[in-house]
Amino acid sequence: MSTTPTAKRDRLELIALYVVSIVAAFVIAAILVNTSGGSWSKAVEAMINGAFKNPGRWGETLRRAAPLLIVAAGSAIAAKAGIINIGQEGQVLIGATGAAFIMTKIHPGSPLMLILGVLLGMLAGAAWAGISALLYYWRRVPVVLSTLLLVYLSSQITGYTMTRKFLLLEIVEGSPTRIQNSAKTAVDSRLGIMHIFGNNVPLTVPIAIIFAVGVAYMLAHSVWGFRLKMLGLNPRTAQRAGVSHVRFGTMALLTSGAAAGLAGSLMLATGESNYRASSGFAASVGWDGLLVALVARNNPYASIPVALAFASLHTGSNFLAAAGVESVLVDVIRGLLVLALFIPPAVSELRKKRRVLALMTERA
Repeated sequence: MSTTPTAKRDRLELIALYVVSIVAAFVIAAILVNTSGGSWSKAVEAMINGAFKNPGRWGETLRRAAPLLIVAAGSAIAAKAGIINIGQEGQVLIGATGAAFIMTKIHPGSPLMLILGVLLGMLAGAAWAGISALLYYWRRVPVVLSTLLLVYLSSQITGYTMTRKFLLLEIVEGSPTRIQNSAKTAVDSRLGIMHIFGNNVPLTVPIAIIFAVGVAYMLAHSVWGFRLKMLGLNPRTAQRAGVSHVRFGTMALLTSGAAAGLAGSLMLATGESNYRASSGFAASVGWDGLLVALVARNNPYASIPVALAFASLHTGSNFLAAAGVESVLVDVIRGLLVLALFIPPAVSELRKKRRVLALMTERA
């Protein structure tokens, strides 16, 4: 398959933008670290050690990358239909909360409860996204607004479940205070872990890769994926071709929410927060997964290395304090590196839109 000169130029421009933005991020980070009394070379070494070199660290990096990849692949489904879902953080949390009911309350300790818990987590995430679909198609409330507001509501609801014994509150005998989290999932309700070269790699890693590849294939080669693409490109033309905006738009948003719920339930089953659900359980996985999708330009295949890069930033930056980097600068450095990955595709997409607009103006 031949590549047009314009496509080649776009690809080269994107690579150049990545190089410039990453170099700029490293230069700014180095200046900040050195002026604060730290050593940039030691900071880089600490990040590499924290993400990959130290014993067990690349297994931890893969563990962090798996839910990011699942969330990103789900985001790609909604984006393909022209829907911007930014509520994944809440959907991850609601998914984990739903799974916790099965794994800790209803006959805990059975392997079957793991499957049922994951399914309930997916249903919970889909239902939470479905609220936004209902608000949009019934009252035209923008999906961006409703999904964002539901993130805040999800933490409140989850927090409430941790205050009631008949819900998820864990009662510890002899303890004068109530612990604001759920009970631990039983051992038989947990997902297995692979031991590879001294690293603990949870089964969520192959599950996430299979899920992302499956989503990419469905979007590219199925009738359903073609209809979503048609809907995203031109809703009016899609409607005339028999593609219901309400039906397929709702389906895309529900599937995106289900993917986030899947990520949350699998995180619970693989030891996030010590196998306990809590109001802070999502740990920014939803937000980071959304960023992964944006950087990968909603391409599930490209989301695989991008998710790994984001996970590396997370696990590696946890070691920056040991290199003498102030805690405030740790978040600044992480933000700079995230921006370095986010800006190039955004600029490239903006240039494409301007080029198309200029072409349309010339023809008019």
